[in-house]
Amino acid sequence: MATALLILHGLVAVALLGAITHQTLAAWAPSGARPSSFFGRFRTVPPAAYTNAIVGLYLGGALLGAIVYLYFKVDIQPDLERDRHWHALGFFDLKEDFVAIGLGLLPAYWISWRWPFADKRGRTEVALTTILGFIVWWGFIVGHVMNDIMGFGS
Repeated sequence: MATALLILHGLVAVALLGAITHQTLAAWAPSGARPSSFFGRFRTVPPAAYTNAIVGLYLGGALLGAIVYLYFKVDIQPDLERDRHWHALGFFDLKEDFVAIGLGLLPAYWISWRWPFADKRGRTEVALTTILGFIVWWGFIVGHVMNDIMGFGS
């Protein structure tokens, strides 16, 4: 059961990673970018279109991560501590903190990207999207490194 939840957590994380990366690049792209340029292509889909999907995927990923976290604490962390993987455990602790900060930012992020205001993109939307993008990328990379160190369920 834990392995299936971890796989589902990973799939949600990949979908979230794609959506937040696309929105971040579209938010940072200049509004006058040529449609044929790399960044101009990101602007063809309005960045606000990703907001609800990102919020849902973030909440779903955090919930699945919280469930899988119980298995991690009981089955995996003691072995990592025994083998003295302190840096990896420290990075994972930062991941937990960053995800909690991201959960706190979600309401402000959602409100800032609401459709009536989406035509006038400001610094707030770009900043919140960039912070969430960093959090998602950090969590994704650290989660994979932790899984690569010990494997899950071994």
